Amino acid sequence: MNRNLAFPLAALLALLAAGCVQQASAPAPATAPVTTPRPAPAPTASPITAPANWIDAPQTPGDWHHRILNGQSTALFNDPGGAVRVMLACDLGRGTVSLGRAAEAPGAVQMRIYTEARNASLSAQPQAGSVPMVVAALPARDPLLDAIAFSRGRFAVEVAGLQTLYLPSWPEITRVIEDCRP
Repeated sequence: MNRNLAFPLAALLALLAAGCVQQASAPAPATAPVTTPRPAPAPTASPITAPANWIDAPQTPGDWHHRILNGQSTALFNDPGGAVRVMLACDLGRGTVSLGRAAEAPGAVQMRIYTEARNASLSAQPQAGSVPMVVAALPARDPLLDAIAFSRGRFAVEVAGLQTLYLPSWPEITRVIEDCRP
């Protein structure tokens, strides 16, 4: 064999031999797992949701006045014409504070209270008198009363079928609550 041909022939045979050897192929790239987005959890619904802008609504015109009526420490919210719109009264014997809204109703109605820190739905019962009211009674130490007294200067009272009242949290309210907590 000619030496001039031996080197190219050897190189050719080496290339052919290399082609017969199975080379380890690189692993196929892993496919990314398909993730199905989970639906967002349903928000936990509170029994009452305050209207988005209740705290910015115009204050209901009127003033609070403190009185002792029928032996009870009482705060009355009167409109500019003097009509009673809302009342808070302490029944010291029962250890309750009654929250009333001027209204006539044939039976129990739902009264919603909105404060900065707490909202509540109360069952209010009709009460006859010189000013017919729907009234809900709360234990004197109920945290809702504190929320009303310290609610960024205002709270709201809503009764179905009536105009919502946006009332100032004035000292008369706190006085009734404190009078009921010996």
